[in-house]
Amino acid sequence: MCLGIPGQIVEISDVARKLALVDVSGVRRQVNVAPILDGQAVEDLVGVWTLVHVGFAMSRIDEEEAEKTLEILRQLGEAQEEIEAMKATEAMLAGEKVEAAQ
Repeated sequence: MCLGIPGQIVEISDVARKLALVDVSGVRRQVNVAPILDGQAVEDLVGVWTLVHVGFAMSRIDEEEAEKTLEILRQLGEAQEEIEAMKATEAMLAGEKVEAAQ
């Protein structure tokens, strides 16, 4: 199931392409933050909580809402499923980068 999962923007990885690293329960994933810029500089998004869906930061949320949403998703078993899918994607992409470098 695809769903929006709360994450916190921890680093801007590419200003020009509007890409940032988002931490979702300890898993870091690169996402496009263009949908939540609202005229703000990309660099100003570090620390912002957002709902992440299919590689995009879809909306801003506050930390309390993020925690409540994560708890509900954990209770439903959805958060772990989504986090595991993110880990699998990261591992696959890391493998592709290693193969490309060889």
